Amino acid sequence: MTLRKLFVALAAALLLVLAHRAYGWPGVAAVSGGLLMWLLLHVTRLLTVLQRAAQRPLGHIDSAVMLNARLRVGASLLHVLAQTRSLGVLESAAGEQPERYRWSDNSGSALTAEFRSGRLLRWTLLRPNDGTPAAPPPDPSQPPVQPPVQP
Repeated sequence: MTLRKLFVALAAALLLVLAHRAYGWPGVAAVSGGLLMWLLLHVTRLLTVLQRAAQRPLGHIDSAVMLNARLRVGASLLHVLAQTRSLGVLESAAGEQPERYRWSDNSGSALTAEFRSGRLLRWTLLRPNDGTPAAPPPDPSQPPVQPPVQP
């Protein structure tokens, strides 16, 4: 269990305890209803993404180059599936970490993404014209590198 999942479970339990202390059982019922609604929203999003992905060919996307530009390190697998609207072709062995998925487009470009515990680690774009991997886009949180000024 990751730290994020543990934090969510502890926050939900804390909300229930605080609701009981402040409002009694009606408070617990109100917080439980809110937590149930939050859970149902997440399940609905998951099912919507998977339904859209199931209607497209396995591993096919409209543009691998555009996907390369939109990916960010740390994105969840569900978020990447929502962007691609397609299930990727699994290239690693089942249950092996990191998991590698591959998507390709009609132009022959292909993108291979590596996930560890459902989070995007790195990706590689292969273009058909030169066969060399393209570098991922720069991290927007890092300041751009300025070239030295010549006098």
